[in-house]
Amino acid sequence: MRSLNAYIAGSQSGPKGFLVKFGLVSKRSVLSAVLLSFSLTGALANAADRLLINGAGATFPAPIYTKWFQDYNKVHPSVEINYQAIGSGGGIKQLIEKTVDFGASDAPMSDEELKKTSGPVLHIPTVLGAVVVTYNLPQVKTAIKLDGPMLAEIFAGKIMKWNDPKIAALNPGVTFPATSIVPIYRSDSSGTTSVFTEYLAKVSPTWAKEIGKGKTVKWPMGLGGKGNEGVSGQIKNTPGAIGYVELTFASSIKLPVAELKNRAGQFVAPTLASVSEAANASLRAMPADFRVSITDAEGKGSYPISSFTYLLVYKQMPGAKGLELVKFLDWAMADGQKQAPSLQYAALPASMVGKVKEKIKSIATK
Repeated sequence: MRSLNAYIAGSQSGPKGFLVKFGLVSKRSVLSAVLLSFSLTGALANAADRLLINGAGATFPAPIYTKWFQDYNKVHPSVEINYQAIGSGGGIKQLIEKTVDFGASDAPMSDEELKKTSGPVLHIPTVLGAVVVTYNLPQVKTAIKLDGPMLAEIFAGKIMKWNDPKIAALNPGVTFPATSIVPIYRSDSSGTTSVFTEYLAKVSPTWAKEIGKGKTVKWPMGLGGKGNEGVSGQIKNTPGAIGYVELTFASSIKLPVAELKNRAGQFVAPTLASVSEAANASLRAMPADFRVSITDAEGKGSYPISSFTYLLVYKQMPGAKGLELVKFLDWAMADGQKQAPSLQYAALPASMVGKVKEKIKSIATK
């Protein structure tokens, strides 16, 4: 490419040079045009060199994924990872249709979903999180206590007032208002819903029989919200509301969270330590493909609605995108894990990270 001075000199010959000579176009305007030309040329060159990787799926891990992708781009500016938080169901659908390079889900893909893919799909656990039960009761100043069967009755519309004797019995000394309970649920296909309803189905045979579990269920009553942010917003704006969201979303808008009675009979708050204990209690039964549930886990300190969240990638990812995605996943297992606690996620157990790295190595990029 010619130097800037040579380019300007050349620009002053010919028709434009004639206009400059006679004062009809200033040298400054020529210089501006030349600089704009150089700027556009550089921008086009940079765009051509940039690799765009597209993903979509769960809203549960969206806060940490957003930070990861931004931070990774700072150290690898030629790689841009674009993520759309549309819900786990939407991410799985787009992965199956191959309109994205990777999907994301809190719930592992089912055998039926895996049969629809064009090739083997790997589940890469990224972090752990808590699905918390949060509520809008400004009159109650202490964290309320609930157990699984009672929670199932609330979302089934069988306990309809906050001053119900069953709730009062678990919370001695707490005065509840005679306010109607308004359940808030996910209106989209959601891994968070899958984790929450799976827990309810484990602890309540009636829920398992009448409503069931999955990314979508037929809710008996209440109001729907799209994404974790939609549900948390509905709860904040609805007196008497109760709903389920990922811990980060409740914390971000200062919603209170309930303590839940776990399998060991202990009331446990959702914390990084209690989520990690639920994961550690489940490691012995960890399958090779990492498709595992850790709801209602054993352990005195285990929070009962804990979950891994996954990136979903095809095992065959040839070319530059495959190579760069493998590099990113390796980064996520190292630098990325260090960022988890600051965003209210638990890092993967150290004993598990090596196994995940081996799974990442199995991605074929040729």
